[in-house]
Amino acid sequence: MEAAGAAEDAARAAAQAEAPPPGTAAAAPRRLLALLGDKLCTWHILKTILLGQMLSLFICGTAVTSQYLAEQYQVNTPMFQSFINYSLLLLVYTTMLAFRTGGDSLLQILKQRWWKYILLGLADVEANYMIVKAYQYTTLTSVQLLDCFGIPVLMALSWFILRARYRLIHFIAVAVCLLGVGTMVGADILAGRQDSEGSDVVIGDVLVLLGASLYAISNVSEEYIVKNLSRVEFLGMVGLFGTIISGLQLAILEHKDIMKIQWNWKIALLFIVFALCMFGLYSFMPVVIKVTSATSVNLGILTADLYSLFFGLFLFYYKFSGLYILSFVIIMVGFILYCSTPTQTAEPTTVPQPRSAGLDNAALKLDENDSETPAVTVQFTRGESVVVSTD
Repeated sequence: MEAAGAAEDAARAAAQAEAPPPGTAAAAPRRLLALLGDKLCTWHILKTILLGQMLSLFICGTAVTSQYLAEQYQVNTPMFQSFINYSLLLLVYTTMLAFRTGGDSLLQILKQRWWKYILLGLADVEANYMIVKAYQYTTLTSVQLLDCFGIPVLMALSWFILRARYRLIHFIAVAVCLLGVGTMVGADILAGRQDSEGSDVVIGDVLVLLGASLYAISNVSEEYIVKNLSRVEFLGMVGLFGTIISGLQLAILEHKDIMKIQWNWKIALLFIVFALCMFGLYSFMPVVIKVTSATSVNLGILTADLYSLFFGLFLFYYKFSGLYILSFVIIMVGFILYCSTPTQTAEPTTVPQPRSAGLDNAALKLDENDSETPAVTVQFTRGESVVVSTD
């Protein structure tokens, strides 16, 4: 009996030793939340969110003023509006480059990289024009969905050009953001914002895809220039060639539309607000890209359409849907997930050196070795000691 009792006591003691202490099961979720909080609630992520939403508000300002001009005053001049923005960039940043001296002066930049900046300016101008022009041919849903095509294009270009390397969480975050965009489009359809089917959907969809791809090219180039050269150089060159290209295109395509504008102080004020918002967007985007990346910025500004919608509730009497709040939350969750883990940069591959340097190079190497080998002097002294000295 005593043996049986001892065995039961030993089994009970072993069971108590193996069982987790009370409160451990409840502490595990708290520990996980604490780890997530330490990873997500950092100053870097908070700063990235605030900067990204500031850019979204700038985009919202350009969208609201453009729509107000179109609906209230029948003014549709996207190229003229872009021309004003590029002219402001020219006056501010190109002038700053003109006063520089040395290797980063305006003249030296034009001598070394003028044709690259012409292509960059052309891509930026046409991206803005194509997206705005697409609204005349296709539906709002198509523009919102197909405009997201620029994000995978941007990631692919960053992979090959900037050598960015993504992790699984980055792809999951992008998928979450795109799910938020889909929720927003569904809310638009349920709220009845799809009144028009467009005059030629195929042309409109192609314009959106081309515009999104050109935006991706412009953003990747911007990230490379900002992180390797300077923000002022990027903005100054885009302002210079953007003004020239948009001015020529304006003179060809929109001169009649500008002549039809019935100018008053309200229209002038809307043009000024648009220009200031666009100038602020172009001026601050390189700052945000330098802190984060072009892909992160493009994910963050997906909320711009939602801000425009919230303003539209009061200005254009849009119908509200709870799905808009849900889509905003989903996009922000995906954006925070993307920013929680930094991307890696692949090291450039080194070119292997040839094993045989050739007879001429071998002879040259022997000469170098001879010149680098110190002279050795051996002296015998009395007492049979040897003294070795090098010159």
